[in-house]
Amino acid sequence: MQFMLPGQLEAAARAFPVVYVPFGLIEWHGRHLPLGNDALKAHAFLVKVAEAYGGVVYPPVYFPSSTATHRFTTESDREKEMKVALVADLFERLKATGFRVVIGVSGHNVPEQLEMIQQGLEPVVSDGTVAGAAMFEVMPEDFSDECGGDHAAKWETSNMMFFYPDLVDLTALGTKPLAPDMKWPDGIGGLDPRIHASAETGQRNVEHGVRVIGEKARELLKSLPEDERAFRLPAVSPEHWWYV
Repeated sequence: MQFMLPGQLEAAARAFPVVYVPFGLIEWHGRHLPLGNDALKAHAFLVKVAEAYGGVVYPPVYFPSSTATHRFTTESDREKEMKVALVADLFERLKATGFRVVIGVSGHNVPEQLEMIQQGLEPVVSDGTVAGAAMFEVMPEDFSDECGGDHAAKWETSNMMFFYPDLVDLTALGTKPLAPDMKWPDGIGGLDPRIHASAETGQRNVEHGVRVIGEKARELLKSLPEDERAFRLPAVSPEHWWYV
C-alpha cells in the first residue's frame, strides 16, 4: 500500500476488497538474520498473496506483544488493553476505507500476538459487514516436512533466503555447534540453518502459506452477504478519503 498510487489502490480494492496487515517486532533472530525479520517476512508473504489472489498489503507493523517464553517481557493487563485498542483502531480505519475483509498475519509466531490481532478484530467484524481472521504465515496445524515455522532456524532462515538473500549471513554463526532450544549465545530454536536452510526450502514454505492465506481471504469474502462484498468507498480521492 505504501508504494501505490491512489488509482492503483482503488483498482486493487475494487477487484478484491481484502486488506492484509503484517505484524512483527524488533527481536533477536540469531546473528545471521535481521532484527526486523518477523514483520519483514510476514509482509513479503502477504505481497505474494496479493499478487496471486488480489487485495492490498498494509505496511509492516512493528508492534511487540507479551510472551511467557521471553524473560525480558512483562506486560500488565492495562498495557495489553491499550495495544488491542490500537490494533482495533487500525482495523476500524481500514474498514472505513472500504475494505470488506481484514486479515492480520503475525510473523512473530507466538499465540500472544495472534490473540492480540484476534481481539483487535472482534469489534470491527461484530456488525457482520466485514469479515476477518488472525493468522500466522504458516499455521502450526500445517507443519510438515514441506512447510513449517521456528525461530531463526531452518524455516525462518529459508524464508529470508528466498525473500531477502542479501539480508542473510550464515557465516556470522561460525562453525561451532549451536546452543539448543533458544539458549544463549545463539538464541535459535529449531534445526541448524547452516545445514537445513535454503532458498528452495523457503520457496516451498512460502507457496504453502500463500495458498492457505489466499484461500482464507476468498472464503471470508464469500461468507459475507452479497451486498457487503464490494469495496465501500466512492473513490480514493480527497473528497472521500485522506488517510488510514
